[in-house]
Amino acid sequence: MGLDLSERRIAARPPMAGHKPRFQSDRIESLTLRHVVVPMDKPISDAKVLTGRQSPLAALDLLMVEIASAEGHTGLGFSYTLRAGGAGMYALGCELAPFVIGQDPNDISRIWERLAWQGISLGRGGMSYQAICAFDTALWDMKARRAGLPLAKLFGAHRDSVRIYNSSGQYLQASIDEMKAAAEASIAKGIGGIKMKVGQPDGQEDLKRIDAMRAHLPEHIALMIDANQQWDRAYALQFGRVVDGMGLAFIEEPLDAWDFDGHAELARNLATPVATGEMLTSQQEHFDLIGKGGCDVSQVDVCRIGGFTPMLKVMTMAEAARIELAPHMVMELHVHAAAAFGSEGWVEHFEWWEPLFDERLEISGGKMHVPDRPGLGFTLSEQARGWTQAEQSFSAAQG
Repeated sequence: MGLDLSERRIAARPPMAGHKPRFQSDRIESLTLRHVVVPMDKPISDAKVLTGRQSPLAALDLLMVEIASAEGHTGLGFSYTLRAGGAGMYALGCELAPFVIGQDPNDISRIWERLAWQGISLGRGGMSYQAICAFDTALWDMKARRAGLPLAKLFGAHRDSVRIYNSSGQYLQASIDEMKAAAEASIAKGIGGIKMKVGQPDGQEDLKRIDAMRAHLPEHIALMIDANQQWDRAYALQFGRVVDGMGLAFIEEPLDAWDFDGHAELARNLATPVATGEMLTSQQEHFDLIGKGGCDVSQVDVCRIGGFTPMLKVMTMAEAARIELAPHMVMELHVHAAAAFGSEGWVEHFEWWEPLFDERLEISGGKMHVPDRPGLGFTLSEQARGWTQAEQSFSAAQG
């Protein structure tokens, strides 16, 4: 005989002692955008300058975003461009800002997609995604600050420090003696790897400089080379085979950044790891590069692909492909991502951004340490405000 449950009722469970109310959503109340231009002490040149493709780098353009929520939480984020596009990126950011006002800052992926669709006519990548990065990194900073965690810990850190290298003083305008002196200064700071520029019209000059630096550096200091996309496939293979026995940590951008097949061919035929990916501006391009086997080391740049939201997806694919991670520039952002990657890679040291913030990253023993401060771990300096070329605020009160 069946049991009739039609009239049965279960009493509501009484609240538990100390029971907290359900999570209440927040909303973004205000945004401040800044176009900041950081002057270089002196212009620097790589192979793209020597071949006449670019002008020397004389300044850095940044889009900086500060976000505040109704619940009193704040976040700071930024993105950058080199040589051209700074004013355009700031103008685009000002167009996007109203679409962030009123959104729940916890819904980072939804906000990212909302902004991406606003700029879809510009394409899936490029300036659109670089502007989005400033908002995205500010939202992740806010989320980690609210949790009281360094961003690396919010991501799920594997380590508290990451190997670090730099290129300070290793550009092509520097003499060998200047390169040696710069490397010694970097090592004295605790940096564990030196990356030098190559790609000159005279390959023998490149080899001379590599030999001199490898002989000068202590054995425990890694040496990398960066051709900045200046070789064709045949020359890159020839050069790579010449330096294959030198124990280089990697050879960077030997070919055009979008020549995925060519990079894959080099990766198959060289003992030296091939690093590339810094110029790519969308996660799909990175998926294509990694899928073709086009790199042993991913140099994904969080600013160029639109922030941490897409970068975390690229990192997942890189882990699955068993390739290394060495993100391009922006150590203030990338130290958190690299600390959350499955295997230990590299962070690239550039002191260029340091004056923008009141805090400094700790470096020792060849590694950069994850800040113990919540979020990204930085606050905007007075110097950054002094370098501000344009500023605009947006708020819910403006309608």
